Amino acid sequence: MILRARTIVPVAQPPIDDGVLCVSNSRITEVAKWTDVKPRAGREVLDLGEVLVMPGLVNAHCHLDYTEMRGQIPSPRSFPDWIKALLALKAQWTYSDYAQSWLHGAKMLVRRGVTCVGDIEAVPELLPEAWTSTPLRVLSFLEMTGVKARRPVREILSEAIEKIGTLAHPLCSTGLSPHAPYSTTAELLELAARTAHERRWRLCIHVAESLAEFDMFVHRRGPLYNWLKRQRDMTDCGHGSPIQRLEQCGLLSKNLLAVHVNYLARGDAELLGRRGVSVAHCPRSHRYFGHAPFPQAELAACGVNICLGTDSLVSVTSARRQKPELDLFAEMRAFAGSAHDVSPETVVRMATVNGARALGMEGKAGELSSGAFADIIVLPARTDVASPYEAIVNQTGDVAASMINGTWVVRANPSRPDPADND
Repeated sequence: MILRARTIVPVAQPPIDDGVLCVSNSRITEVAKWTDVKPRAGREVLDLGEVLVMPGLVNAHCHLDYTEMRGQIPSPRSFPDWIKALLALKAQWTYSDYAQSWLHGAKMLVRRGVTCVGDIEAVPELLPEAWTSTPLRVLSFLEMTGVKARRPVREILSEAIEKIGTLAHPLCSTGLSPHAPYSTTAELLELAARTAHERRWRLCIHVAESLAEFDMFVHRRGPLYNWLKRQRDMTDCGHGSPIQRLEQCGLLSKNLLAVHVNYLARGDAELLGRRGVSVAHCPRSHRYFGHAPFPQAELAACGVNICLGTDSLVSVTSARRQKPELDLFAEMRAFAGSAHDVSPETVVRMATVNGARALGMEGKAGELSSGAFADIIVLPARTDVASPYEAIVNQTGDVAASMINGTWVVRANPSRPDPADND
């Protein structure tokens, strides 16, 4: 198949006007200008017209099974209050609630141009049925805690390993996610790091998300410390930042995706860069909690791979009395609106090639290049912006078309503004 379009944005190389993509057996075989490609007998040529073609978006961090919780938690006074409200809400939910929520979230992602997602699975029992219900590439991180349940650490990890051993899917895979340093123990963190290294699995953890977490580990104080001191051993506090805690437990490595990373101590950014850790930033969730400015410049200066995620809709504010959607374009716009010195091209890379690298799919997802997955999205062309990258960042509503693994999953339709879009 040959796809022709007004503009192709490979991301891995500069944009191409009047470009073509050649697709064969679910892979991209060539990206070039139309005039440089010689038609061959038997190859279908599909002229998509006045559109922009780019790689599918890579959502590095999501909680699909929380999708239907949107709007059900009032704005919290503090981060620990939000956690308590979330735990209370989760206790009321059934398996069916989580399954319906996961599927609804997956459909949102597909409509809004995501082709690959790193998802935290709080209810791993949903797998593999959830995988078979979506065309998405999903890297499912099985979540582990242990503080509240007070279960033996080795039992928690063994359950996750056993579950992973039962799962197989051509487009989906698994990893481990010790939830956060404050909700786990040193033993679980160390064992998870060792297991992931030995089995070559990806790791994901929420870390340095809130000032309350930073104060707990650095200063042995604050609302999170006061709430948890009756539930867990606090001897791991007072010895450095949350990032330094992960280093002490052996988690900081190239296979780790650190989520949020909003609060850094001196030397933390350099440590993350030296260890090759990727960082997932969730701009709308960041704005919801009113965190201090995200340290993008400091992390980037240390060579940290920064990508974007949607987080869950539990921490996204509704706009114009419309329910928010899982929308990585909205995350790009939110980040661009708060980081004026970051170019649109850099923002697009954060939602494509950087996310692919964070999920262990470098060179395969998030870019249009020879040998990469045929994961492609189509957007309406725009003439009112300075560059294709600016057009991408300012995209609103559903994509015009989407292909995953060489198969169309969203068929082309007339572009239209989406009144339900929420930034």
